[in-house]
Amino acid sequence: MTKLVQTLIDGVSIGAVYALLALGYVIIFKATEVVSFAQGGLLLLGGYFTWWFQQDGHGTLGFWPALLAGILVAAAVAVAAERLLVRRMQSRAAGVVSITIMTLGLNLLFTTYVSHGVVNSGAETLSLNDPWGLNSVHVGVISIFQTRLWALIIGSLIIATLFLWIQRSSMGVAMRAVAEDREAASLMGIRIGRVSITAWAIAGALATLAAIFLTAPPSPGFDRGAGDLALAAFPAAIVGGLDSTTGALAGGLVIGVSVSLFKSYESDLAVSGFNIFGGGFSDVVPYVVMLLVLLVRPTGLFGTRMVQRA
Repeated sequence: MTKLVQTLIDGVSIGAVYALLALGYVIIFKATEVVSFAQGGLLLLGGYFTWWFQQDGHGTLGFWPALLAGILVAAAVAVAAERLLVRRMQSRAAGVVSITIMTLGLNLLFTTYVSHGVVNSGAETLSLNDPWGLNSVHVGVISIFQTRLWALIIGSLIIATLFLWIQRSSMGVAMRAVAEDREAASLMGIRIGRVSITAWAIAGALATLAAIFLTAPPSPGFDRGAGDLALAAFPAAIVGGLDSTTGALAGGLVIGVSVSLFKSYESDLAVSGFNIFGGGFSDVVPYVVMLLVLLVRPTGLFGTRMVQRA
């Protein structure tokens, strides 16, 4: 029972981080109808510059100022990508598929840049110098890494704040209007470009925060493969519903708990010492869960169903 509770707590805390990344996918999709695969690259940029600003000669900032600087860099790069690439392609009537493919190129560009930076640092992995380290909180026989606990607390606060902002702020209302009917929103005087820029900036900021919690101890650290962690959040966005902010939270928790349960009980699934799933199957679990959900609900758990006349 203790193992199960421990596993569920770890899964929920990681799920909150996945939800942050899934929100990035959802917010961009709601504002632009584009599925942005640049989230992994933005995660790398935000995490890398959080480390860079803490180095001698680069400002030598403490962790929190460096994190803020990393968030601003990722948000600024995301806004530049929207202004220089996404908006120009949309103005030339480029299809959604073409823009989505372009974001794959952006992701490769960002990943290559950060990879060179990590190699030039002379280290295989970088420490972002988070204040929690390997410290744990003990509740009875349950032990929780402080990183996991703060991931859950901070992730929950950010998600709740975003929900309130989307529901009650003028920009949030504009974003919901654009998601409902882009053309009608434009005719009503809503500035589509401003909504799009805001969405991309938020996605960049969320990716940076996710980079901190996904690479902090007990994880090995920040490396060139950290951007692949964002791929697990894409199934979370699909499971919840790509056009639903509530779904991003639900999808993140479903994926986080599923991965945590499989990692914890994988050895118990072995038959005569043979692992029937093979090594590293936990990396595939998010996609298996996504396929199972889509078989039952093609629009995701909270996605909007399209009604068509026969």
